[in-house]
Amino acid sequence: MNKTASGLSVLLILFAEIIHMELLSSFELEPFHWVLLGICGMLIGMSKVGVPGVSMIVVPVLAYIFGGKLSTGVLLPILIMGDFFGVAYYRRHARWGYLVKVLPWAFAGIALGLWVGVLVNDEQFKNLIAILVFVCIGLMLWKDRKKDQQFFPDKWWFAASMGILGGFATMIGNVAGPIFAIYLLAIHLPKNNFIGTGAWFFLIVNLVKFPLQIMVWKTIDWSTLMLDIFTLPAIALGAVLGIRLVKIIPEQAYRYVIIVITVLSAFLLLI
Repeated sequence: MNKTASGLSVLLILFAEIIHMELLSSFELEPFHWVLLGICGMLIGMSKVGVPGVSMIVVPVLAYIFGGKLSTGVLLPILIMGDFFGVAYYRRHARWGYLVKVLPWAFAGIALGLWVGVLVNDEQFKNLIAILVFVCIGLMLWKDRKKDQQFFPDKWWFAASMGILGGFATMIGNVAGPIFAIYLLAIHLPKNNFIGTGAWFFLIVNLVKFPLQIMVWKTIDWSTLMLDIFTLPAIALGAVLGIRLVKIIPEQAYRYVIIVITVLSAFLLLI
């Protein structure tokens, strides 16, 4: 009986390995691509615990490897896993009143992005991602110059415009970070409230996007999920490093290095 059970266990393991290899081989990734994927997972983990800007590099890199629309399906589960790390660490610091104001508008932006994504081909989709990356980089630089000023009133139209633009950007290219950061900066949240409110916002919108990408865009299936699971250790490592780096890295110099790398990566999508 024990031998039979042992034999069945071996067969099940072999069967599972065959399935996994078949799923993963469908992407035909080179070893260099696996290294890039691991680095992307680590950067996502860092970004979700407060290291600003690093996730912007991931978007054009994955679009370069997988193509425009498919890359959003590969990235989304990685983002969700990273969101859980961010929420777990900063969950008590969220300001829900501000989230309630912006979330309905973000859902409208997601719906708009979903519709646009159905209409365009993959080349146009990559161009859209590149344009959104450039817009978001511009917003990052602009808000850095305005960070000591009250540059917007606390009005409903501001939450609405930031929500719609952020929802569209997160659906098309997963690049809503700088847009939502401007919303949070405008209401002058302290550092931990800033990170905690953002962590909950992105967890919620990414969970909303998940079934839409499965059913409408069809960019998430078992193969993409299996691929994403392999990045989990890298995400965890990035989260641990990010928590430490937030405390020791000079933010301004670091951000400008990230911005330069991101702009160069986005240009690759337009070539």
